[in-house]
This record gives sequence, structure tokens and C-alpha cells, in this order.
Amino acid sequence: MSTQRPNISDSADAARPSSKPQLWAGRVLSTLVALFLLWDAILKLVKPPFVVKATRDLGYPQADIVGIGFVLLICTLLYLIPRTSILGAVLLTGYLGGAIASQLRAEQPWFNIIFAFVFGCLLWAGLWLRNPRVRILLPLQA
Repeated sequence: MSTQRPNISDSADAARPSSKPQLWAGRVLSTLVALFLLWDAILKLVKPPFVVKATRDLGYPQADIVGIGFVLLICTLLYLIPRTSILGAVLLTGYLGGAIASQLRAEQPWFNIIFAFVFGCLLWAGLWLRNPRVRILLPLQA
């Protein structure tokens, strides 16, 4: 029985540190995504009338809004901390998947569904640009 060694040159290329422009593009993209998510979380914690109405229109009781906001806040903070950014991205992907499912169930306009999907893609793009470990997990080579 022969064992083959994996080609480490592919993962070594992916693990190379980000170039400065790539790193900054990732930071800017991640910051923009995080600012939007933090704003959304704060609005859910404060519960202005338009947030209550939008959440109820999706079929969630008013009592759940603060809990949803707290979960979003924790996941976003994990995404912002470099050591836990991958965990935060995975959790935010689940959160956004739930948002997509809620929008579909409530028969909301397609823009709402596509917006959450694109937002998830931007979340991972920012992380991919700034984190060499993610480039090993998600190699985007032709």
C-alpha cells in the first residue's frame, strides 16, 4: 500500500501573507460589513417601531427581537476579533441563512433575499482577503 504526500506547495502559496493592498481591501470590506451588522444589532436591541414592525412582519414575536439582536452582536464581535474571525463568519453565515429563510417564508421581495445572500458573500470575501488561513480553506485558484 503506497501513501502519497499531499502537495504542500499549493497550501503554501495560499498561506502566504496578504499583500498590503489585499490586506487593506479585506479590512475595508470586513469593516463595512461589520458596521452594517453592528448597526442592525443595535437597532434590534433598542427596538424602534420600524424594527418591531419589520420583525413582526417576518412572523417573529416582539419578545424575540432583543435576543436576535444579542446573537447578531456576539457573532459580529467574534467576526471582528482576528483569532475568532472564522468562527464569527461561520456563525454569521448561519444567521444570514436564517434571514434568507425568514424572508422566503414571509414571501418578501426578492431584493431582501438577494441582499442577505450577497452580504454573506461580502462577509467571506473580506475575510478571504485579510486572512491567509481562510485562503487555505477556500482556495480560489483556476
